[in-house]
Amino acid sequence: MTAAEVLPELPELPIPPIPIPIPKPQSVPPPSAADALTPLIHSTYRTSELRFFVNGRRVILPNPDPEWVLLDWIRAQDSLKGTKLGCGEGGCGACTVVLQTREKGRRFKHVAVNACLFPLVGVDGKSLITIEGLGTVSRPHPLQERVAKMHGSQCGFCTPGIVMSLYALVRNSYRNGKFRLSASDIEMKGHLDGNLCRCTGYKPILEAAKTFIVEDLRGDLVEEPASYPLIVDDDADQLLRAGSDGDQCRASSNSSCGRPGGCCRDSSRSSSKSSAGELSSSSHISSISQATSMTSGGKVPLPKDFAPYDPTSEVIFPPALWGYQQQPICYGDGRKIWFKPTSLEQLLELKDAWPSAKIIGGASETQIEVRFKKSEYRVCVYASDIEELTHFEEPRSDEEFLSLSEVTIPGNMSLTKVEEVCIALLSKLGPRASCLEALAKQLRYFAGRQIRNVASLAGNLATASPISDTAPVLIAAESTITIRTKKEGSYDLPLSNFFVKYRTTQLPANGVITHIKIPLPSLETLEVTKAYKQAKRKDDDIAIVTAGFRVRINREGTVEQAIFSFGGMAPTTTVATKAQQSVQGKKWADESTRDDAISALLEDLDLPFGVPGGMAQYRKALTLSMLFRFWNESIKELGVVQLSHDTVQEIHREISTGTRGHFIASGTKVVGREIPHLSALKHCTGEAEYVDDMPQQKNEMHCALVLSTKAHAKILAVDWSVALEMPGVVGYLDKNSVPRENNNWGPIRVDEPLFAIDEVHSHGQTIGLIYAESALQAQAAKAKVRVTYEILPAILTIDQAVKAQSYFEHGKQLKKGAAIQGSLDEIFAKCEHVVEGTTKLGGQEHFYLETNAALAIPHTEDGTMELYASTQNLAENQIFVARVLGVPMSRVNMRVRRLGGAYGGKESRSTPIACLVAIAAKKERRPARMMLNRDEDITTSGQRHPMQCKWKIGTDTNGVIQCLDVDIYNNAGYSLDMSGAVMDRACTHIDNCYNIPHAWIRGWLCKTNTVSNTAFRGFGGPQAMYFAESFMSAISERLGIDIDELRIRNLYKEGDLTPFLQPIDVDFHIPMMLEQLSANADYERRKKDVGIFNSKTRYRKRGICKIPTKFGLSFATALHLNQAGAVLTRYTTDGSILLHHGGTEMGQGLYTKMCQVAAEELGVSVDQIFNKDSQTDQVANPSPTAASSGSDLNGMAVKNACEQLNERLAPYRKQLGQDAPMSAIAHAAYRDRVNLAANGFWKMPRIGYKWGNYKDPLPMYYYFTQGVAITEVELDVLTGDHTVLRTDVMMDVGRSINPSIDYGQIEGAFVQGQGLFTMEESLWTRQGELFTRGPGTYKIPGFSDIPQTFNVSMLRHDSSGNDINWKHLRSIQSSKGVGEPPLFLGSTVFFALREAVKAAREMNGVREPLVLNAPGTPEKLRLAVGDEFVKRAAVVPKDGEMNFFVRIEE
Repeated sequence: MTAAEVLPELPELPIPPIPIPIPKPQSVPPPSAADALTPLIHSTYRTSELRFFVNGRRVILPNPDPEWVLLDWIRAQDSLKGTKLGCGEGGCGACTVVLQTREKGRRFKHVAVNACLFPLVGVDGKSLITIEGLGTVSRPHPLQERVAKMHGSQCGFCTPGIVMSLYALVRNSYRNGKFRLSASDIEMKGHLDGNLCRCTGYKPILEAAKTFIVEDLRGDLVEEPASYPLIVDDDADQLLRAGSDGDQCRASSNSSCGRPGGCCRDSSRSSSKSSAGELSSSSHISSISQATSMTSGGKVPLPKDFAPYDPTSEVIFPPALWGYQQQPICYGDGRKIWFKPTSLEQLLELKDAWPSAKIIGGASETQIEVRFKKSEYRVCVYASDIEELTHFEEPRSDEEFLSLSEVTIPGNMSLTKVEEVCIALLSKLGPRASCLEALAKQLRYFAGRQIRNVASLAGNLATASPISDTAPVLIAAESTITIRTKKEGSYDLPLSNFFVKYRTTQLPANGVITHIKIPLPSLETLEVTKAYKQAKRKDDDIAIVTAGFRVRINREGTVEQAIFSFGGMAPTTTVATKAQQSVQGKKWADESTRDDAISALLEDLDLPFGVPGGMAQYRKALTLSMLFRFWNESIKELGVVQLSHDTVQEIHREISTGTRGHFIASGTKVVGREIPHLSALKHCTGEAEYVDDMPQQKNEMHCALVLSTKAHAKILAVDWSVALEMPGVVGYLDKNSVPRENNNWGPIRVDEPLFAIDEVHSHGQTIGLIYAESALQAQAAKAKVRVTYEILPAILTIDQAVKAQSYFEHGKQLKKGAAIQGSLDEIFAKCEHVVEGTTKLGGQEHFYLETNAALAIPHTEDGTMELYASTQNLAENQIFVARVLGVPMSRVNMRVRRLGGAYGGKESRSTPIACLVAIAAKKERRPARMMLNRDEDITTSGQRHPMQCKWKIGTDTNGVIQCLDVDIYNNAGYSLDMSGAVMDRACTHIDNCYNIPHAWIRGWLCKTNTVSNTAFRGFGGPQAMYFAESFMSAISERLGIDIDELRIRNLYKEGDLTPFLQPIDVDFHIPMMLEQLSANADYERRKKDVGIFNSKTRYRKRGICKIPTKFGLSFATALHLNQAGAVLTRYTTDGSILLHHGGTEMGQGLYTKMCQVAAEELGVSVDQIFNKDSQTDQVANPSPTAASSGSDLNGMAVKNACEQLNERLAPYRKQLGQDAPMSAIAHAAYRDRVNLAANGFWKMPRIGYKWGNYKDPLPMYYYFTQGVAITEVELDVLTGDHTVLRTDVMMDVGRSINPSIDYGQIEGAFVQGQGLFTMEESLWTRQGELFTRGPGTYKIPGFSDIPQTFNVSMLRHDSSGNDINWKHLRSIQSSKGVGEPPLFLGSTVFFALREAVKAAREMNGVREPLVLNAPGTPEKLRLAVGDEFVKRAAVVPKDGEMNFFVRIEE
């Protein structure tokens, strides 16, 4: 199909933004897009078809939807649902797929890309491999199997993307007949930095990858000096040209077809074939079957029953693509058109004909603008396959290298390749290529690997970002860019003159950047170029400040030239002219030269307090620190002076290691065994189905939320008219779609409207819903809804709420000791020391990889509805869906198979999503589906409560706590949600593990105009324990008592009472665990070593700390939720067992544990039990899966059901024998008309605390899960950056049902807690809009953030070696809940950093008490150091000037 046939008439697109003279009355109007582009289409663009391969199958796609990115097409195929949408901005990696692409010289490579950004047109002429192309559950790829069986998957939503990134690395590493991989390739070269996981803590994923290389690939972890294996070599891996049918290797060739290890025609390999049968775009795409030879010669049996790696089973590069000839392509419709030119000349013709045509490579910037800024690029040009813009000619001889005076980088070469080129040239050119070393360093930390694989230098420079990673170093190197237009030809422009103003350059509208030229100094020149970048997270993060420095000196050490270039300090990349001039002609090694430059730099780069982006003082301090670091490093490299002081080099982490305290449980057959997550293989193969993976229903609609853009305002009008005229739109919902009495919902108090009525009370509050035939159409339409507001004053922060007395009614408090009778004044008067303070903690986004999603399927008969929702709380969803539909609950069946993470965020906030799709489905009598975008989800779903604590604490002379008076404030947001219950738990955990004889604890729920905050793993407990450890630190520092000694003095003892008057019993194991972990981790020696290290180093400091935790288990203040039901059904013919219970599976392994419990009780294998999806028509009134009680409650209900069945089957076991098969026993019972179904139930005994009962209260918690962690960190004093050197964790989880799953929960919770206390910072604008709404602005820990050494163990015996017995717990199999308790231990990273900051402050002579609030971001840590740079960088706000961002915990 030709492009002209598809596009007979081009739309009247906007006039391009080029200067046009003022027309005279007789002048001819400028040409339209149709006039300009139609001739080109007819002459050059002869096809609108995309031709490519998917998992070995050919696809021909005629005139696709121009709005589609690659992920849209993939997920439109019923059989390719394994590739997920996680963020839509290339920041999480859930959408990672691999493209096999041709290279020159009969070579090919495997490129991992973000399908959520990658232009669909870019797949033309390539081979696409998705997770389905690797293997299936029945025949997995060994890499998939390894990750699954080594517990590298929990919720599984991120897993396909991680597997695909690893797969690309592995396939590219095969060269010269060997897999050339190293441990650093896996972990240190950034191959996984574009992938995020919120569950596992990353450790088991890395372990699986490393062991796959050693064991499955039968190769060593080969360490090579510069291993950048992205191209498959030609010799052993050449592909054969296709035969006439394009589906077989050519018989006459003896070469390989590209599979690692050899071709299917190699004599030593089993025969295999690549299918190339054609498929139309509407055809069902099925993954290629993979032949696996289990008996290939030389295979070594692998441990743990892993299938051996068979290279002949890999998907080959389709032979038909070797002969593929690129053709210019054009496709689109009246809204948007795409061009794919094949030459630079064609590209220039397009830009000349229509200058406003948008040139796109990997779309890493453009697609974000389209999706989130609603930019409309009507004419798009894909330029990444133009060879003139990507091909690099490397010098071949030593003479050419010696004479090389500049390096010319093709404009559209991928950043990954640019990095490779820099590394390769550096190895040949040596020190005179320091500019290339600096550029390679910047590129290593530029975005994620998937972005670097498609982004280019030309694209990065053309965007003119003021925080560009590459522009400062290129300017410092005096680089030039080559610009070419059709009419003017080529010309060079110094990059220093390229940037005009914010996001504006000298690039003409019809011009193209073809090359970037980087000059090289001569061999005799003394010159050093360095680059630096500081961000919130080391890997895959946008810069706060970037810098490029170059200095050239003569033989006498005098500066001949200096260029200091910065990003993040002005609207464009800028140079520090005064600082440069200040060093000119001076001795570079003189400290006075350095000091002059620093003083001048303060004049060059001053920032106002309210500068956009905030952090004015920190940014200024960074520029000083970076220049200081450059001066030190450069004089050392130039060899002009021997440094007398310690190193100032940046911190770099080492390869991670760690252990788990594995053990074999005794006395059980199934419980206590390390069975992999039952869905792990499905996660790894993409077969695990989440809500949005469910097949498209007939006549299905897709919904999109219309959200408030104001924090507090009256709604004056809502105009739906334009939106309703958009293509595919079916209708909308608003406040008039639901009876007013049914418009509210809420988990505790029904106070939150589904649709705003007359006012909005938060940015992101739902105003309406629009639904259309596709998700893209619904999203496009919602952007056209116009809302008119009248702005009202907004309350954002805790301090503002306190000042305005804006609270939700709460009134609960805890009293102990003298507080029960009245005031604590007399107790405080008797105290030797009284310490007061205010401690703050920011919120935390859940950042589950699967956003909230729901699918409603209405049934006209009886008005019933089947509703699938990604929820932890089926019952609450059911209650409110039935309410808004006006039907009994029995007509609504809520279902969920699995969640892609939740952490409390889907306990209540999933309810309105289910309600809204249900209303739409009922109204139109059609199925309705909605999956929120990442920014929508974060905007609407709430977060961990930001909190503030005002405390007053009294101690005796020895620091033993006598009394505590405390007010805890949380920022609840605009509705109550579960803020009261969160506060309740916070109040009951303010003691952590310390006895407080007299206490008065009050909680306050601040009502603000922010998102309604909600449950999050720990539910207020981590915040309160952080407050406790903060006042313990304050006491330690005030009294001069060692913090570890202070903790020991204040620990609970058996018989002590908590602030809620629950006795501490025999189960309190904290003293024992502190002792054991201290010994195992060699804590005392390391603590001394840290002190020695800090005494010898000035610009690096270490800290180490040891902290315990005690976390109460039960729904503490919602007694009725402490119950569960289960249904067990045994089938007569085969004895198989169907299990239902009220819990939901969200990655914590609940289904796996329940199957183990049932198998243990029934005496069968886990394989005989099938845990079907959770649904309310099987187990009614289920409690939410929350509070770490899922196993406790549901496990006991399952046990109860099993006991009933065992009792009924006991006579038949006796009759047929204990070894009789279950099928025979079940059949015999069935013949006797015995009921083979059992309905189990359990309610938690003992508990029943009532607030205000100070005489004889029942326990608040069923038991306490306890733990201890020791963490050691190293801090870069100059930047605030840090690394976690080592963490040791010991948890008391009772008698573990599944140790590997519990270890995964411990590690994942720890890393999530590490993020809470050190990295994850939520920021609001002054107008009340949440700024941090996705991975671009909100940073969770990545692979490179976990502890370098991460050891985890479980308490098994006392200090004398005797086994501990947990039978007194009366919990399921004597186990303890483990999901939430370890999270607080992540604070050990924060408190260790606090110790490092204290050491730095001491060296700097800072004597004021340290006030450091979490999260301990690099900004806070750097400013807390209090050195001369921080003082000189101080920014004084002008009258009325405020910080750019708002922290709502303030």
